[in-house]
Amino acid sequence: MNVAVRATPVQQAAEHFDVLIVGAGISGIGSAYHLTTQMPGTSFVILENQENFGGTWRTHRYPGIRSDSDLYTFGYRFKPWVGPPIATAAEILSYMQEVIDENDLGRHIRYGHGIKSASWSSETRRWSVEAVTRDGEARHFTANFLWMCQGYYRHSEGYTPEWKGMERFKGRIVHPQKWPDDVELKDKRVVVIGSGATAATLIPSIADQCADVTMLQRSPTYFRLGRNAIEIADTLRELQVKEEWIHEIVRRKILFEQDAFTRRCVTKPEKAKEELIGQITAVLGPNYDVGAHFTPSYRPWRQRIAFVPDADLFQSIKSGKASVVTDEIECFTENGIQLKSGKLLEADIVVTATGFHLCALGDIAFSVDGKPVEFGETVTYRGMMFTGLPNLVWVFGYFRASWTLRVDLVADFVCRLLAHMKQKGADKVEVRLRPEDHNMPLLPWIDPENFNPGYMMRNMHLLPKRGDKPEWQHSQDYWTEKDEIPAINLDDAAFVYS
Repeated sequence: MNVAVRATPVQQAAEHFDVLIVGAGISGIGSAYHLTTQMPGTSFVILENQENFGGTWRTHRYPGIRSDSDLYTFGYRFKPWVGPPIATAAEILSYMQEVIDENDLGRHIRYGHGIKSASWSSETRRWSVEAVTRDGEARHFTANFLWMCQGYYRHSEGYTPEWKGMERFKGRIVHPQKWPDDVELKDKRVVVIGSGATAATLIPSIADQCADVTMLQRSPTYFRLGRNAIEIADTLRELQVKEEWIHEIVRRKILFEQDAFTRRCVTKPEKAKEELIGQITAVLGPNYDVGAHFTPSYRPWRQRIAFVPDADLFQSIKSGKASVVTDEIECFTENGIQLKSGKLLEADIVVTATGFHLCALGDIAFSVDGKPVEFGETVTYRGMMFTGLPNLVWVFGYFRASWTLRVDLVADFVCRLLAHMKQKGADKVEVRLRPEDHNMPLLPWIDPENFNPGYMMRNMHLLPKRGDKPEWQHSQDYWTEKDEIPAINLDDAAFVYS
């Protein structure tokens, strides 16, 4: 009798690398550059869930998407930015493509690899990473070191609150993070819920198409206004100064001015508030109710301040193409949104520019020696390393300065740490609380009195704890960290090598 024998699937052998970088966004590409230039000969791979590089700038496709930081500081320190300071997603992707091509980084990137788990073994002194490709095939990797560059929010879906009656609405509800290609805006009544950088970007870009567009906000947000140009950069180009010099000069100028403004927000908040709101009044005029719609209740920089180039949002409002309503939602109706004030906002399309889901370590199932890692129970070392997680660094950027400034700083730290481990003959490093730290109070990741956007407050329990000492917190202060991080003593008792 013939018996059919089912073939056993061949288990793919694990590929091994010195370093595994998670994510091919702005952080991952920058980190890969520094690894190749500062640690030549180091084998590495970049695993990216999407089908191409770019992260946020690839996955977000809503109309008008642009940076809310200037590209002289959001761009890398090693690659001069030559375009307008506030750039479109397409311009940023083009810039990143040049970095990849000029440094032959493309051969290190594996696209369409979604990481499911990462397991550390003290026996092998390695991370084992399990990934699945877009066609469902399992891929296995091992690495001596994990460099987490995946960002801090879930790319697959944005955050939309549940409002009463949403199912009754006959129009379309769209989140900017998942902008459909078939949305027809022409002659439509559009309500954009939210008042942050996304709303400020989206509204002026669609105002000419819509019958009307309304920004519906629960409370006002601060904005900074200015030309989408930097005079000194234009002047230096006219003088045919090298782009590398222009990049560095303009970068230093912007950082100096940002530092002064940030400190003024803390030491003289009313003066800073007057300055910010005064810019808006100058555009909208004395008869517009700036007090109701653009005067926040909190001091400047407790939430992110978006830059509005050429005041385009406010020009749209001034022209009557856009309007602002400051109110709270009672419920959705068949034809729009009923507000708590009693007013009805009629709408064909509602855009929920209401933020995103914070996602610690990329929704990857982490374990150490078989035990699942509770990330929220760890303590952070300067927002880069975490107690109980060996051979791992996370890139978490700045709120009050460009994210990429910290990409460069963390990359310098990682390369220095890897070189230090090699010099010591160590294949494992972890951070531990020192004897003098054991009575230290453990606090939320960030002080809500310092910075308190909604997405952080909703998900603070997912993030590591911080201490009350500089070593055990992410200060969010680039101007301090630019000196402190390069000066970290890698032989401090907080670092344990073996």
